[in-house]
Amino acid sequence: MNPAISVLNLTKVYRTYQKEPGFRGALKGLLNRTYKETAAAKDVTLSVAEGELVGFLGPNGAGKTTVLKMLSGLLYPTRGEARVLGHIPWQRENEFKRKFALVLGQKNQLWWDLPAAESLELNRVIYGLDPTSAQKTIDELTELLDVRDKLDVMVRELSLGERMKMELIAALLHRPKVLFLDEPTIGLDVVSQKKVREFLREYTARNRITTLLTSHYMQDIEELCDRVIIIDHGQVFFDGALQDIIDRLATHKIVTLSRRKGLRETDFARYGEVLEKSSTEVKLKVPRDRFIAASRDLIASLEVDDFTVEDVPIEDIIREVFLTRQTEVKSRTA
Repeated sequence: MNPAISVLNLTKVYRTYQKEPGFRGALKGLLNRTYKETAAAKDVTLSVAEGELVGFLGPNGAGKTTVLKMLSGLLYPTRGEARVLGHIPWQRENEFKRKFALVLGQKNQLWWDLPAAESLELNRVIYGLDPTSAQKTIDELTELLDVRDKLDVMVRELSLGERMKMELIAALLHRPKVLFLDEPTIGLDVVSQKKVREFLREYTARNRITTLLTSHYMQDIEELCDRVIIIDHGQVFFDGALQDIIDRLATHKIVTLSRRKGLRETDFARYGEVLEKSSTEVKLKVPRDRFIAASRDLIASLEVDDFTVEDVPIEDIIREVFLTRQTEVKSRTA
């Protein structure tokens, strides 16, 4: 079976004019201009199967949004190939436009001064959807997202969470088979983030929607994605199971010990990094290869009342991946 999304060496290079300072520099630029080329995406290669929900990670400026825009046909690549559901995105065929949706967390597609229902009606007409079928979809989505009573409210009067839910409904109204989500939970409160995540998990799985998700909230990735693609400086440098990168890079365990009568004085630093410490509790970051021996020694010597072990938070692991990657890039270019 062919993948829903197939990308080979996709590259986008921006060429910008480098003006020299001053009037003389401006005159020189009229005759002999100097340009700088910046690769926002460089030889990106990936494949996503039908119905798969994949996390697309990277620091700001890594090239995530550029790739999503090329796969949506909004940008024409400098070179490379891509097919989404068998279509070349930048050819912008009408049949292709009816099969995908792009949701940008910081961009609005709803009309600010109209009720959400009227923007949805406009989308229905644009896509040529049957009124009865479209209303059935709206009823289903507003029920799942718990915003049915907000349809007649002006978009500008909706909360950020309500507005994002309406944006999702507008994007899914024509029942696309591919969904590109760029920071869909950005700026939302914890309750709204949870509701959006639950909706995406249920709806995309039930309808086998192929989804690429970018997010800076690692809880989005943990709860929704089994697989992640990590991109930095426009290049993919990891593509695999989320658990694989955790197993490979989670080099420490977080150990918390407490004793109601107070912990005995000891050199905790010899077991690992001291993250927090009080008279009754200490939290340590212990290397995995020393974890068992350190735990045994601590429990025996301190007579603790409580002992808990946690993995290092995934956001810390991903942050370490990016920092390591940046160090490698700098050393190669030095």
